[in-house]
Amino acid sequence: MQKTLLLVDGSSYLYRAFHALPDMRNAEGAPTGALYGIINMLRRLRNDYPASYIACIFDAKGKTFRDDLYAEYKATRKSMPEDLALQIEPIHAAVRALGWPILMVEGIEADDVIGTLGVRAAEEGLKTIVSTGDKDMAQLVNDHVTLVNTMSNETMDRAGVIGKFGVPPERIVDYLSLIGDTVDNVPGVEKCGPKTAVKWLTQYDSLDGVIANADKISGVVGENLRKALPWLPQARVLVTVKTDCDLSAHMGTILESLTVQPNDNAALREIFTRYNFRTWLRELDAASASGADAAAKPASASATGAVAADAATGPAQVGLFDASAAIAKEYETVLTEAQLDAWIATINAAKLTAVDTETTSLVPMQAQLVGISLCCEAGRAAYIPVAHNYQDMPAQLPRELVLARLKPWLEDDSKPKLGQNLKYDSHIFANQGIQLRGIVHDTLLESYVFESHRTHDMDSLALRHLNRTTISYTDVCGKGASQIGFDQVEIGRATDYAAEDADVTLALHQAMWPQVENDAKLRYIYEKIEVPTSVVLQKIERNGVLIDAAILATQSNELGKRMLEIEQQAYELAGQPFNLNSPKQLGEILFEKLQLPVVKKTPSGTPSTDEEVLQKLAEDYPLPKILLDYRGLSKLKSTYTDKLPKMVDPTTGRVHTNYAQAVAVTGRLASNDPNLQNIPIRTAEGRRIREAFIAPPGSTIVSADYSQIELRIMAHISEDANMLKAFADGEDIHRATAAEIFGVGLGDVTSEQRRYAKVINFGLIYGMSAFGLAGNLGIERSAAQMYIDKYFQRFSSVKQYMDNTRLEAKSQGYVETVFGRRLWLPEINSPNGPRRQGAERAAINAPMQGTAADLIKLAMISVQGWIERDGLQSKLIMQVHDELVMEVPDAELALVREKLPELMKNVAELKVPLIAEVGTGKNWDQAH
Repeated sequence: MQKTLLLVDGSSYLYRAFHALPDMRNAEGAPTGALYGIINMLRRLRNDYPASYIACIFDAKGKTFRDDLYAEYKATRKSMPEDLALQIEPIHAAVRALGWPILMVEGIEADDVIGTLGVRAAEEGLKTIVSTGDKDMAQLVNDHVTLVNTMSNETMDRAGVIGKFGVPPERIVDYLSLIGDTVDNVPGVEKCGPKTAVKWLTQYDSLDGVIANADKISGVVGENLRKALPWLPQARVLVTVKTDCDLSAHMGTILESLTVQPNDNAALREIFTRYNFRTWLRELDAASASGADAAAKPASASATGAVAADAATGPAQVGLFDASAAIAKEYETVLTEAQLDAWIATINAAKLTAVDTETTSLVPMQAQLVGISLCCEAGRAAYIPVAHNYQDMPAQLPRELVLARLKPWLEDDSKPKLGQNLKYDSHIFANQGIQLRGIVHDTLLESYVFESHRTHDMDSLALRHLNRTTISYTDVCGKGASQIGFDQVEIGRATDYAAEDADVTLALHQAMWPQVENDAKLRYIYEKIEVPTSVVLQKIERNGVLIDAAILATQSNELGKRMLEIEQQAYELAGQPFNLNSPKQLGEILFEKLQLPVVKKTPSGTPSTDEEVLQKLAEDYPLPKILLDYRGLSKLKSTYTDKLPKMVDPTTGRVHTNYAQAVAVTGRLASNDPNLQNIPIRTAEGRRIREAFIAPPGSTIVSADYSQIELRIMAHISEDANMLKAFADGEDIHRATAAEIFGVGLGDVTSEQRRYAKVINFGLIYGMSAFGLAGNLGIERSAAQMYIDKYFQRFSSVKQYMDNTRLEAKSQGYVETVFGRRLWLPEINSPNGPRRQGAERAAINAPMQGTAADLIKLAMISVQGWIERDGLQSKLIMQVHDELVMEVPDAELALVREKLPELMKNVAELKVPLIAEVGTGKNWDQAH
């Protein structure tokens, strides 16, 4: 029987293991998820693919010939996350302890090592199995080489490659040259996707044939091909896996060098003990007792289910780095009215239906509906295409007919609906004149409430909770310049993708909902805050805000003039002209010509000129201060005064931001496209930006925000008697704090003392140290420590709260808001000092920030409910941290000014009074 060489593309699996598993840590706080995933995968591979010869191949550090050939090769890749970098050494140790030889060859990529070994194995009479997740490796498949993907449980021989890519293995290089490789930053032919590449290669046989016939290919993509002709030979070299590398310095023959080694049980025991892999440790102990070698066995069912118990800091997880089991699926493409009627009857009778939309764009206000997917029971789902557009496609039901039939169900509040980020789908239906009602569950929000510190996209959730690898958007639409719109996806393939989305959404809900439902605090956050907030946010986003483009144009012109003036000042200080936006030229001016001290260096070893460095230098030198001013004005101009007018929706005449709800672990919202929450207001120029946010004629902008909300929450949580009294008596909390610290009467507090007290009040709830306080106040560190000591003497319960919170966070891995939102702190037991200290500061502040976020969400829900109940014309148009912004018809202004602070005050009852301050004006700036 022919012997086998089993090769593992270790580099392709490192990131997959890191991102697929929970944020696992051992008792010392060291990250262990990627280590666990790699060990688990190698154990399974040894069981599933018995082999006489094995090796695990990793990329070595440093450049390869491809970097010399093309300077931009892999230039878009981000640096390795620190938590993964910390696991590389133990991963290598574990691989060796499991009996796997490791190959890392300087100057040669792992792909090329694997390609060379495949050729040499054939010469030595072996067949080769390559375990990889890299599509580029399909070019290696032949009668002697087979690929397996451990994550998707996919095996590819020659027929498998043709089935997946549409071309045989010997044409994969040509195929990749045409479509490009975004992962490695290798450009292809612009707008040439997989289908076009397959079409050309089928017609002209090879890349050389395509190049020879480039003049015969019409249309834009033909023009793009002709533009790319000089590049394609280089692209082909970059994507070709080398099979003739010199490995003589690293190994002899395969038969000599890559023989399976016995497990090093002593090393495994040390690794399993150090990283708290208790289940594997028990197996090892049991095997030692019976004389068997358990570490060579695959993960048992008990080991698979024990990942959380073994090493995860955070909620119990479902799913591992194992490939998902086969799942019975019945996905139907709805192309007839009879099918549609049958599904409408099904969803009307269902207790819960998952609904999802496929569209032409990710911009909610502009996206058009392409199809709808539905699922009411596991494994059975439907896709209703309504606007696919490609040659020879089957007849679809008209979009208007489908929506008319579905509208009663979509708008029925009594028909429970589920989705993944239904805020987006609500916009899509609204674009078609339909208001989606009956939203009771959203898996994005379930995940966010359950484990706020994790990723919440569907692909990650499916792998984490269901052990399922889903079809990705890029699988059906391609990537980068070659990506096609979903309306061009073949309907059968679209059904596989879209119906799976609805099916997986339902399965995710069934996996996650019990975790939320059975915890009263989490259920309250989910049902009473997050789900209704999502509905309100969709309305706020849809309302949009009116922008005065003329005001912004004037400000942009003024900013440009001021920047030119600053430029001249910088030239004078530098003694020569230079590009203020060039870090290289700036570094030469600051550190070579002016000989300013180097504060820190970049990873490449050159002196840094980032904002932190300039701020430090600005304390003593004029040019860095000038440069900071220039950068601030430049950001205002490019991000707001120039950009905002271009973001006005042509249909509504308004700017519509997107509020990301499941981003910050504290529960705070994030605003993007455009970001309306980070408009800098510390400078006069920044504050003026808000002048352009205007009310239409006959209306007024009303702004309401909670007064000193985080300090009030601190008083409530800590129950500090002095702080509670100050708020109960309606005192100025900073003045009251100053009186306590400086030992003077309230009436005798000076403005300087009040300023000190304000910095101390806010600094301490953000975990500021004596060193930080000294820097903020411009005083000696010893004086800052004295103020902190006095503060804690007078507000002793605050100190007790901080101490208790740190201990609680270290013990359970999270802290909570007043309402029960769970704020996970993965770094709280980290061995890395600065990261652990950062987590400790977050542990103290997060309950304040998180409770403030909960309060403003409750206020939004309350205000929107009032608007709808009373049929008001007023509308919420923005939410910015602790502030609500409304657009109010003048006829309703008096009512809103009276009612708004009352609604905000009454959303919760704390041990101190909640106060909302209201301002009005014809623009947002005046309303402050």
